[in-house]
Amino acid sequence: MKPFQIKARLLGNRRVGGDCYVAALEADPIARAAVPGQFVMVKVSAGDAPLLRRPLGIHRLVPGLRRGQGGRRGIELLYEVVGPGTRILAQKRPGEYLDIIGPLGNGFSLAPAEEEVRSLLVAGGMGVAPLVFLAEKLKEVKSKKSKVKILVLLGAKNKDHILCEKEFRRLECEVRVATDDASKGHKGYVSELLKEVVSNPERGPWSIYACGPRPMLAAVSGIAKTCGIPAQVSLEEHMACGIGACLGCAVSTKDGFKRACKEGPVFDIDEIVWG
Repeated sequence: MKPFQIKARLLGNRRVGGDCYVAALEADPIARAAVPGQFVMVKVSAGDAPLLRRPLGIHRLVPGLRRGQGGRRGIELLYEVVGPGTRILAQKRPGEYLDIIGPLGNGFSLAPAEEEVRSLLVAGGMGVAPLVFLAEKLKEVKSKKSKVKILVLLGAKNKDHILCEKEFRRLECEVRVATDDASKGHKGYVSELLKEVVSNPERGPWSIYACGPRPMLAAVSGIAKTCGIPAQVSLEEHMACGIGACLGCAVSTKDGFKRACKEGPVFDIDEIVWG
């Protein structure tokens, strides 16, 4: 399906901790077409500065508009202020309009799994952005005959940088946390917590979905391969155009270079060449 370019009305733009915000947009055609793991390209200014759009993953559908309240649907974007573009975005107010293109990219595969297979979501820092949407969808596509079992592992520098824990718990997900400074949960990397979890055969079998910094994803991939667990990862690559034209987000795979914005950002771990 071809992406849409629309003027999306900003419904809200709230700070959720530190320099992180959630922007809610009325974006009906994008919301109806989107799958978890896809993203949008956002023009944050009416002028030429900044010149490039900002790629932001679709965090979830706007709760109040999910079923088409008034016939319209919306999306939420979780983002962190890290430069002039996101700084401008953080200053936007409800009622303003943003020019956005989406949904873009290749999302997570949501084929219904066997009922006994548990979903294991692993997030490092801002990698949590697409995983709330994924958790919501997993609950929809899995069998209604059994309770959906989802375990979420959240990793961050410290407890103040843990995001979306409450959102996952509202979805009845089991949540475990890892922090570098031991201020909350496991002391160390979230990949270490993952290794601890999957080493217990009584809790599996698993299917892993992960998003975060590349070193974390490489570690997750190694653990998954060692344990024979199927896994998909969403790469946090720098994207300039978002449509596959500039080749600036090339990823090395076993079949040659692929574009994170077009063939990704979600890849099966067996595709990626991490070295």
